[in-house]
Amino acid sequence: MPNGRARVGLQSADVSQVGEIAALWHAGWTDGHLGHVPDELIEHRQADEFERRTATRIADTTVAVDQATGVVVGFVVVRADEVEQVYVSTSWRGTDVATRLLACAEVPIARHHRVAWLAVVAGNTRARRFYERCGWCDCGDYDNVAEISDGTMIVPSRRYEKSLSAGVEGAAP
Repeated sequence: MPNGRARVGLQSADVSQVGEIAALWHAGWTDGHLGHVPDELIEHRQADEFERRTATRIADTTVAVDQATGVVVGFVVVRADEVEQVYVSTSWRGTDVATRLLACAEVPIARHHRVAWLAVVAGNTRARRFYERCGWCDCGDYDNVAEISDGTMIVPSRRYEKSLSAGVEGAAP
């Protein structure tokens, strides 16, 4: 297993990484959502859809890059007070990469908000356990609005929150 801290750097994503991020997102999303979301959503979540969605979020994305290879091994997307996406390559799970990405996401949120939130499908127990280990609280059922090509659909999820009030005044840049 790779040692995440020794070999991974976090940096703002750029457009040259859209393909890598989209491929990682597609694989991770499929792994965490298959069997836990409506079949109609699965039909809309093909590889090209992730590439389109990644391109629209690139300015809000931080990537974890393996410094030895230059490969994107994880990413996080922050929009206002929401941690919208967190994914790590399967070969890097179990390292500290996801923990570092989530902690990184909390910093800009803490500058303007006292509480961060995220949504996760109820059946994604691996992700839910991870968030709970990182101090996030399950606040109950949440109807997540998923973008699809011809509109939106509701995906039953769980809403997780984390108080950031201690870091609001002194959040690092």
